[in-house]
Amino acid sequence: MNATIKDVARAAGVSVASVSRALNGRDNVTEDTRRRVLEAAARLRYTPNDAARSLITRRTRTVGAVLPDLYGEFFSELMRGMDAAARAHGLHLLVAGARGSAEETAGALRALSGRVDGLLVMSPHADAQLLGATLPAALPTVLMNTPVAGRRYRSLSIDNHGGARAMTRHLLGLGHRRIAFIAGPVGNFDAAERLRGYRDALGRARAGGETLLQGDFSEESGYRAALRLRELERRPDAIFAANDTMAIGCLFGLGELGLRVPEDVALAGFDDIPTARYVTPPLSTVRVRIAELGTRALESLAAAIAAPQAAPRAERVGCSLVIRRSCGGMPDTS
Repeated sequence: MNATIKDVARAAGVSVASVSRALNGRDNVTEDTRRRVLEAAARLRYTPNDAARSLITRRTRTVGAVLPDLYGEFFSELMRGMDAAARAHGLHLLVAGARGSAEETAGALRALSGRVDGLLVMSPHADAQLLGATLPAALPTVLMNTPVAGRRYRSLSIDNHGGARAMTRHLLGLGHRRIAFIAGPVGNFDAAERLRGYRDALGRARAGGETLLQGDFSEESGYRAALRLRELERRPDAIFAANDTMAIGCLFGLGELGLRVPEDVALAGFDDIPTARYVTPPLSTVRVRIAELGTRALESLAAAIAAPQAAPRAERVGCSLVIRRSCGGMPDTS
């Protein structure tokens, strides 16, 4: 049979209340008592009953994350960062995908909200109305790249606009004037901000008109975008994809068209997923430290759980250019 808290109290020669205080790190217990309790618990291999502890503390030691997808390198890296931070805080992480609709997102939020101490939310459908109607007001929540204005929730967002603008400026600086953009899915916050950055840079440079190719963040949509070049009157000098996954799909499509990268067409992406440096040629991209984004989001949520009355704040995660051979600039060996 498993040891109980009463067994630990008997072995340590203290009360059950003292065992509880010692194991929960309370300061109203002497160091001698704490030492005896910890030694007895280790000797008896005592494991606290999480369900019973939850009833007392009203904490589950579990946090949830609702993401728009669970597939691909971006989300794998994001969850790796979240999981590492959760472990460091002694928390369990539950993850739900909600790709399809606002109704699906609301269902995932409801399913998790009664089982967790706090939530991370990344969804293009999670507007203020949906969140207000779905989540308990007291549930600590951190929004990630989610377009909700106001001061009710903590938020963490990538500087998508600044990153896309910087990459477009870099391509312009290399002498490219006809720069096509493979856009992400319609209605997606990240995609809209990256498109805005591209347009802003083109407008300020008074370069040739924009060439917009629609994508959906998948490899296949990047591949299809490349094949659409056959329909254009003038081939672009460069292609900037709104994420690396589409850029890699585009790279394969360009190869099928007999076009060389970067000699015939320069190519760049966004995110700096691990694969980006291993394709041929290595992909120039806008670096987002994806795992660090997940870690920072979880850290922010842990802080909100520990201090629920603290004022929410919005944080912005910067981006940086990683210039490799695909755009014809000087390669970066990083």
